[in-house]
Formats: sequence, C-alpha cells, structure tokens
Amino acid sequence: MEHLRGATAPNSRIKVAGKIKTFVVDTNVLLHDPQSIFKFEDNNLAIPVEVLEELDAIKAEQSTERGRNARRVHRILQELLPDSRSMHEGVELPNGGTLSIIINPYLMEGGRTSPAMERLRAILPDLSKKDNRIIAAALFVQEQFPPPTILVTKDVNVQLKARAVGLESEDYLNDKVPEPVDEASYTEIPLSIYELQRFCSEGEFELSAEAAETLYVNEYVLLRSSEGKTMPARYYGEGLVQRLQIPDFVKAQGGVPVRARNLEQQFFLDALLDDSIHIVTCFGKAGTGKTLLSIVGALHQTQDENSRYDGVSISRPVIALGKDIGFLPGTLEEKMKPWLQPYYDALELLIPSKPPKEPQFATKKVSKKKHRKNEDRMLAAMNARQPTYAPAGTNGSLTPTKPYERLLRSGLVEIEALAFIRGRSIARRFFILDEAQQLTPHEAKTIITRISEGSKIVLIGDPAQIDNPYVDSRSNGLVYCHNRMKGQPIAAHVKLVKGERSKLAELAADLL
Repeated sequence: MEHLRGATAPNSRIKVAGKIKTFVVDTNVLLHDPQSIFKFEDNNLAIPVEVLEELDAIKAEQSTERGRNARRVHRILQELLPDSRSMHEGVELPNGGTLSIIINPYLMEGGRTSPAMERLRAILPDLSKKDNRIIAAALFVQEQFPPPTILVTKDVNVQLKARAVGLESEDYLNDKVPEPVDEASYTEIPLSIYELQRFCSEGEFELSAEAAETLYVNEYVLLRSSEGKTMPARYYGEGLVQRLQIPDFVKAQGGVPVRARNLEQQFFLDALLDDSIHIVTCFGKAGTGKTLLSIVGALHQTQDENSRYDGVSISRPVIALGKDIGFLPGTLEEKMKPWLQPYYDALELLIPSKPPKEPQFATKKVSKKKHRKNEDRMLAAMNARQPTYAPAGTNGSLTPTKPYERLLRSGLVEIEALAFIRGRSIARRFFILDEAQQLTPHEAKTIITRISEGSKIVLIGDPAQIDNPYVDSRSNGLVYCHNRMKGQPIAAHVKLVKGERSKLAELAADLL
C-alpha cells in the first residue's frame, strides 16, 4: 500500500480537492450496516487493517447477525478489491467516492514516529488494543492527507478517546431518524358541534384541505368541538377521517374481558384489530399496556373461527439487563421462557387459574349487583373448564397446569427465536415482536421481510430503555421502522403515554 506510506503518492486514488472529507470507519459501523461502504457519497473511505482482523474473528459466529454481517462485508470488499494492486492503490466507488485499506507504518517495529503519534502514546499507551490501533490509523491518515479526517464509530468510548488525541469523531448517522421533536401521541382537530354530530351519525367526515395537510395515512386524531365534546378517529387519506372500529371488549377464550383504559389504548386496539393494517409500531414506557393489549388482541382474533390467522408467534431480542447469566439449558421453549416471561404473566392475567376478586380493566364503575353477576358467570365458566394435568418430574406424580398452557401445547401460541428466523416465511400468523428497540435497523428489516401474505407483525417497545450498546433512541430498529413506514396504507403507529399497571409503576416510570 505504497500510497499510504508517505505524504505524497502518485498512484493514490484518495481525493484531496474542495470539500472532500476522509472517513475512517470502525468495525462496529460495518457490522451495523455492511452497505455503509457505499453511503459516504463522494468522500474518501478508509478502513484500517485492524478492522479486517476484527471482522475475521467475528465471521466465525454462525448463528448471529454480527457473524452474517462480517461475512457480507468480506464479500463486498472482495468484489471491490479483487487484487493486490487495488489493495495498494485503493479504488473508486460507484457513488463517486474512494475506498482504501490503511496500514499504519507508525506501528511497525523500527518505524518512524510523528508528533501526533507521540501524543497518542502519551494518552493511550496500550497500542495492543484494537480500538487504540484504529485511532492511531486515523491519526496517520489525518497527517498524510489534506481533507478533514473523521473517525466514524458507534462506540461512544472510542469517540471520546479519539477527541482526546485531537481527532474528530462522530457516530454513523446514515440510518438515524431526524432529531425527534417531542411529538404528542395524537393530533387534535377542531370541529364545530354540528360537524362532530355529523361524524358521530355517519361514522366519517371529510376534513378541510388545511386540516388534512399535515396528517399522514392511518394517523390517529381526536376531533374536538368548541364545547369540549371529543371523538377519536383515524385518518384514511384524501381528507377522510373515520370512526374507530373496536368492540366493547376483547378477550381470549375462557379468559377475562379487557377494555381500553385510555384514548391511546383505543387507538392501539383499533390498529391491532384492523386486518388492512399489516404492521403496527407502538412506543410506550413501562406499564402502558403494550404487552397485554398486543397479546389479548392477537388471541381475540386467532381464536375466532373466521380468523385469517392460524396462531400467534411471540419473540424478543435476547439482550440481558445487567450481567449475563450464561447459557440456559433445555429445549427452545425452556431457553426462551425467561426472556418471554412478560407474556406468560400477561397470559396468566388474561386466562387466570382462578377468577379474579374484582373486575379487571373496566373503564367505568359497575354496580355491586352487576359485579356479583359477573363474578358468578366467571366462576361458572372456570368450573366448567376441565382441569388439565401434565407429568412432573420422574416419580409419575401429576401437577395441575395453568389454563393458558393448552395454547402453547396446541401450537396456537408459538415462541420464536430470532437467531433462527433468517430464511423463514411466516404465513397466517399474528407476530408480536417485543422490545423491538433493542434491534438494529437491519435486524428489524430481516424480521419484517419474513412476514408473508395473511400475516401481521406488531413491534412494541420503549425507545428510552435500550440495553444494546450499538443503538440509541434514534438509530434503533423500532424507531427506524416507524420513521420509514410512516404514511404507508398498511402501516399504523401508536404512542402510549399513560401508565395503567399501578400508581407506583407510573410514578417510577416518570420520576426514576
């Protein structure tokens, strides 16, 4: 790589004119988005040889997204750099930029040094670490070529260390959504009392061009009259808003009825129950009802004899909060059970082993007499249900199983492991993807592209609760998917804001 061994190199393809920049990319950027190589426009792209070493170690991971992406990067580089000459001189990219592989001569034994390298050794003396060697490679490029040099990395600590040695550094921003504005969970549209009455009687209303201008298809709105009367609705495009299509309650067979407790939950149920919507994204802090409503909405539809769905599939990324507890023994269901415990909790709540002592999820008070009738009816239903038993242990003793376990045994509810989803085609399933904010945009794309005709996918999560070190509130798969799908006729988005789990959970979510 002769063109990188001195300040001038006649064969170098690196551009030095005008406002051209040189971007040095870290390993995690390529793992996050293998196509990032083509997304730096007409600027110079430099890949330190240490990055190739890290990719080589990661490519052996057979069942992980990192391993697949590492192999994709190797294939792309093999096509772009087919021989030793292209490796030495660099190549021009289709987007007008250039690609080079960096070998830092300052790190060779007996090699020369420079003021920048002396500064690096004083601040970051341990050059056996790959991160420090990548920073050193970026400093070498900065010294050799006139354009501004920027180290691009998704590792915040590497960004800070680079800035400490006088090197400009930034995150990979290509797949980040714009800086979020604190948007409301719905849009209010003022109407006259007569227009609102007409909407209530006809079920739809045509908005003025000015009112409809800022709305996107399937956006949820609240129609409000000057007298304070309100009515929720959904925007269908071309100026038309229509009434929400939700029943008085939803329930699983043999379970308790569930009603929406607030306006946003009504929006969520409408999106869950509409067959014309194939993908739903939902943001919400802890306790807002994301998990409970998604599972009851799914069961309410799949257990209908006229349902278009054959069953419910549930999954979530396997990313631990705190220290990892290591490998889990058992079958796939047993391995996934700790990660999907919130759904088992929701199923136990929806199809309880014994009838609740008070009505669940009611939006209005019920009289004591009606309350007793509801309890008697529920108790009769529970008594009519035959108890089921399963072998426990090896001594042949029998223990009662929970009522919802029949759903798992029958296959109506399935547990999906995301590690094995590539290549699948998921047909006629109601797919719930929990904690979707932990995914990268490319992982979200991989999962969504598995959904076949007749299926529906619901992505839920809280962008403020992220444990994945390589995504943030603007670059995670959930937010990215919402931003790209917004306005599509088969997509809907809901933001849940009010916690309904308990007063304590609501206070904790807001104050802690």
